Amino acid sequence: MEETTNILSEFSPGESVLIDGFTDEELSLKLMEMGFVPGTVVKIDREAPLGCPVCVTIGGDYQVSLRKSEAATVLVKSIIV
Repeated sequence: MEETTNILSEFSPGESVLIDGFTDEELSLKLMEMGFVPGTVVKIDREAPLGCPVCVTIGGDYQVSLRKSEAATVLVKSIIV
């Protein structure tokens, strides 16, 4: 299995990624309260026609919508099997 680090907003619907960290310390607290905890798998479910917001499933449990700018602060590892 190979992993590379990117930002969440770069991925397309249907892809799953692993949360690795954050680029914005202040926003990271809000995101962690919403369930964006490092080590959690996130699946990109869909995005609005203009690309914002993005709807994701966190840990297979529930869905959350994020602005594209918020998703751009989440560092993730793509999982290539």
